[in-house]
Amino acid sequence: MVNEILRTYIPDDWSVITLGNYAQIFRGGSPRPIQAFLTTSDQGVNWIKIGDVGEEDKFIKSTEEKIVPEGVSCSRMVFRGDLILSNSMSYGRPYIMNIEGCIHDGWLVIQKYDRVFDRDYLYYALSSGLTMKQYVAMAAGSSVQNLNKEKVSKVVLPCPRISEQKSIAEVLSDIDTLIIDLKKIIRKKKDIRQGTMQMLVTGKKRLSGFDGNWRVTTLDRLCYIVTKQTGFDYSAEIKPSLVTTPQIGTIPFIQNKDFEAFDINYNTDFFIPYDVAEKYPRILLNEVCLLISISGRIGNVAIFDNEQTSFAGGAVGIAKLYEPELASWCMLYLSSKDGQEQIFSNEKVGAQHNLTVADVRKLEIKMPAKSEREAIIKVLTDMNDEIEVLEEKLDKYQKIKQGMMDELLTGKVRLV
Repeated sequence: MVNEILRTYIPDDWSVITLGNYAQIFRGGSPRPIQAFLTTSDQGVNWIKIGDVGEEDKFIKSTEEKIVPEGVSCSRMVFRGDLILSNSMSYGRPYIMNIEGCIHDGWLVIQKYDRVFDRDYLYYALSSGLTMKQYVAMAAGSSVQNLNKEKVSKVVLPCPRISEQKSIAEVLSDIDTLIIDLKKIIRKKKDIRQGTMQMLVTGKKRLSGFDGNWRVTTLDRLCYIVTKQTGFDYSAEIKPSLVTTPQIGTIPFIQNKDFEAFDINYNTDFFIPYDVAEKYPRILLNEVCLLISISGRIGNVAIFDNEQTSFAGGAVGIAKLYEPELASWCMLYLSSKDGQEQIFSNEKVGAQHNLTVADVRKLEIKMPAKSEREAIIKVLTDMNDEIEVLEEKLDKYQKIKQGMMDELLTGKVRLV
């Protein structure tokens, strides 16, 4: 079916290839128990795991672990130029081998494909939406979503001449380089921002022209409400009313994964009718305030900017301030190393990590004079704005790449 659809819109001089007919595909294997085969010897064989690759990596260049040569017979050797796919984690994501080594049974390897495919072209073709859609279609109706040799063998790919494949891969590699370089710049600027924040909001470094003493207060003294979901039966009163898509009269149900620093995800997993939410005004989010993760992923702090009236989930602490303009400073201080150390020193460990409302109330905040606070916030906001511009540029590049893949890998745009 995919074969027939592809033929209707690819160029006449392109072929449609079923991968398993022109490549060898094997599943990895693992000697067991693996601990008995691990070695630190230089004579060991590279043992390739998903942790050996980063988010944007195209090549596998090194491994953290090695196995003894005796383990090779229980595994699968892979070689430079082979492509390997994760068959569970990062489902179907291809990587190009730049080293030799062994793969466990969480990987598939594609070998001896070079009769019809350029290496980098095959990498991009396997990364494309067309291939991912085929994986999804083959998994439909199955409770097991893992890839296997049979599924990958059935993948159908457009196949131009090798010279055109190389041209396509070169263009896509160039945009990949731009994306990777931009990600590195963003990471570096975020590290600089984090270091600057740590120094400025704790008073370890002072901006020019400021030298007054800072006072220490507590969140409780700055807030007229510090609270969470409490005093009612969530399962009976809240949960039945939640819906998974926004509807007229509903508002976002903000969970602790939906916020960080200045960012709030209003397009969250659940929405609650406003007429239900307004019955619980203490946790109705309808003004600028602080949100603090107090269960599971504790320590995450953000400003709720009141862009949309919302409702706080059960793992969220809410701090409503007498002076809402202090929210930015409190968030920055509690996000610093000093603030995070305070938060985690109060951590309660049970079935999951927790903070109590009492713990949140007693959190200490160092406060400079208003003029110095505003100057520090301006410096950090400017840095944040610069990062946001770069992230918007990154998003644009990624969309351009996706569009280019759609056009180039189907022959809608020709390079030769």
